[in-house]
Amino acid sequence: MALALPLKSPRPWPPVLPVVAVIALVALPVAPGGEGGAGPADALSALAVLYCAVRLLRRRRRPLSRRAAVVLGLPVAGLTLAALGASSPGEGLAGLGRYLQVFVLVPAAVLLLVRDRSDFRLLAWSFVGLAGWQGAVGVHQYVTRTGASYQGEDLRAVGTFGPQDVMGMATVVSFGLVCAVGLALGRADVRQRLVATACAGALLLPLAVSFSRGAWIATAVTCAAQLVLAGLRRALTVAAVVAALGVILVGGLGVGSAMLQERISSITQVTDAPDQSVTDRYTMWAAAAGMWREHPLTGVGLKGFPEHRDAHASLALSSGSDTAGAGSGFVRQPLLSPHDMYLLVLAEQGLIGLLALAGGWLALLVCALGRLRRAHRSRAPGLDCALVACGLLVWQLTDFVYADIGGPSTVLTAVCLGLVAWWALAEPDGPPAPAAAGRPATGAQGDPEAVAR
Repeated sequence: MALALPLKSPRPWPPVLPVVAVIALVALPVAPGGEGGAGPADALSALAVLYCAVRLLRRRRRPLSRRAAVVLGLPVAGLTLAALGASSPGEGLAGLGRYLQVFVLVPAAVLLLVRDRSDFRLLAWSFVGLAGWQGAVGVHQYVTRTGASYQGEDLRAVGTFGPQDVMGMATVVSFGLVCAVGLALGRADVRQRLVATACAGALLLPLAVSFSRGAWIATAVTCAAQLVLAGLRRALTVAAVVAALGVILVGGLGVGSAMLQERISSITQVTDAPDQSVTDRYTMWAAAAGMWREHPLTGVGLKGFPEHRDAHASLALSSGSDTAGAGSGFVRQPLLSPHDMYLLVLAEQGLIGLLALAGGWLALLVCALGRLRRAHRSRAPGLDCALVACGLLVWQLTDFVYADIGGPSTVLTAVCLGLVAWWALAEPDGPPAPAAAGRPATGAQGDPEAVAR
């Protein structure tokens, strides 16, 4: 009598695949001369939210834990109030939809679709892959002088985002670099850590030739924080190696163009002899502060900054920034935001909106750091996920001092917040689901600590 061999049930497709597709669509080129607003990735993110809602209804599960609902839903009240105070209903609804997409709906969907550390790592590696693609395009632009215009030469690396969104490639590469560093510092297998280390090193070049001072500062702060969070001894060792390599490459071999060195030195000259871009930024910051002083609690309303800018800005503000190169002609781009997320929220939403948004971010940071500390104590294998989550949030909070939301890469901010929310807020909901072959049982939301045990 023949013995029947047991057949393994096929592993189900990860529910985070729609989110992976969202990340992949950011690799598509922006049309030359486009405004750089919502794109295909934003449309797919809406479908991912819808898919998550349908999946929850079919499984009849509670959407979010009470703590997650409070933290992610905290901005809604401030946003609704600011939308009511907008100059027109259309502007208010457009602004409300954008803020809800970036800070509420997509993060909640990512939190609910990520099941365990494997899904988390899939998204983290997707960020690394996207950064590698955009970085390769950016380095090619720098080498062949086909990038965005910078000091009279078309050498600024902007990837597929075009000169109208010079921060897009720098943001994508920074996200990938932060994910690679977190994966390299974890306790996963040696092969993953070596590949992640190589990816992190390779992404340094496109980040450098993006000439984005804000991204440089945010990435340096974040990587230093990740090293400290991974362990003080390891942080000192890596710092010594990086310092030695810097001395060899820059001091001994003379690596680094004069423009790059000038851009780095300009970071410390923002008060002595600022260039026009820094002057414009200071002027817009002062304008945003003036709007807040006139409307301290509720602000001037969503999307109200451009309308009130001239009434509060000094004559030092230029009429716009010049953009050219990377396949586009000369365009005079208007300055429609203060390039500081905190001041933008303060100006348009007032203290109520800022406390709601920043309060949610602070709660995420506290919860994520608390779970990272517990992962350290228990020697759990999820340290890489913790370092990626904390790193992404630290980078975003630092970058918000120099930038705000806008452009095709904004949807990645929403995905990052969703990854942070999963690590910080996911909790078991009811009895654990039956374990599939080779897969640990988890709660309804894939509690990261439960999975790590």
